[in-house]
This record gives sequence, structure tokens and C-alpha cells, in this order.
Amino acid sequence: MTNTVISRVAFAVATFLPVMGFSAELDAPAGPVLLTVSGAIENSNTANGDAAFDREMLQALGAETIETTTIWTEGMQSFEGVSLRVLMDAVGATGSIMKATAINDYSVEIPAEDWVENGPIVAYSNNGEEMSVRDKGPLWVVYPYDSSPNYQTEVIYSRSIWQLDRITVE
Repeated sequence: MTNTVISRVAFAVATFLPVMGFSAELDAPAGPVLLTVSGAIENSNTANGDAAFDREMLQALGAETIETTTIWTEGMQSFEGVSLRVLMDAVGATGSIMKATAINDYSVEIPAEDWVENGPIVAYSNNGEEMSVRDKGPLWVVYPYDSSPNYQTEVIYSRSIWQLDRITVE
């Protein structure tokens, strides 16, 4: 490649990645931290190399909505949150599995195969309302259960961790 082509590619990357929401640097949280991502990640915003997110930062990554029923709720539910794929891209995850842990230290492993488009989200609202700890919040990994029988298995239900507050990428 010539220097001109390399310069044009570098300019395009520098120009368009921030617009798409992916950059090497994450802003520091301004509000209470809801989620901390650590481990095999390239992008962080804390002195110890973790990525800390408040609600506004999660929302800024782009909201997705999943309309589905669940085995834990009554009737159709509308969940809004950030795609697990987008979150892992934002932190520059380099691992193949994440250990998702709840406030009460319950944890599950979610493989990279689940970090897909139209897959699970880290939900921060249910039916338009922020979720309290009492209501499985403030964050809940929600899959689009009604979209496929593949999302209606005990394995997937076990990965649907609520009261999520930290993720370690391995």
C-alpha cells in the first residue's frame, strides 16, 4: 500500500469509529456505576483497567428493545437495553467467555457465541420503567425468548442473570 492509501484508511477509521460509538477511550461515569467490565478488554476508563458504566453511558451505546414473554414475569414484556454484542465491542472484549455476576455474587458464564446481533441485551428498563433491585434490576441480561426455540432452554434461562453488576471477560 502507498502512504496515501494508508493515510486515507487511517483517516476513515479515525473519523467513522467514534461516530459508530466505538472508540479506544471510554468517558468516565458521571452517575452511579451500574456495571463494571474487567478482564480481557482493551478499552477502559478506570485506573485499574476496568470499564465502568453508569446508566447514561449504557444508554449512549444505543438502545435495543426486546418484546417477549419470560418464565419469570406475567404477559408480554418490553425490555430496553444495550446489546451484549455492542457492549462487548465497546470495551474491546478479546476473550471468548464472560462471567456475569449479580449483586448477590451469583454468577453465570455466557460464551461469545451469544454476543450476536439480535441476541441478548443488558436491559436497564422493563415496560418503560427503570428496574429496582426488588424487580430484578437495575440490570438484567434478557434474551429474545419468543424469537426462537433456541432461546427457550434451561441453559439460556440460566444465563439470564438479573441484578447484574459486573462482568469479567476471559
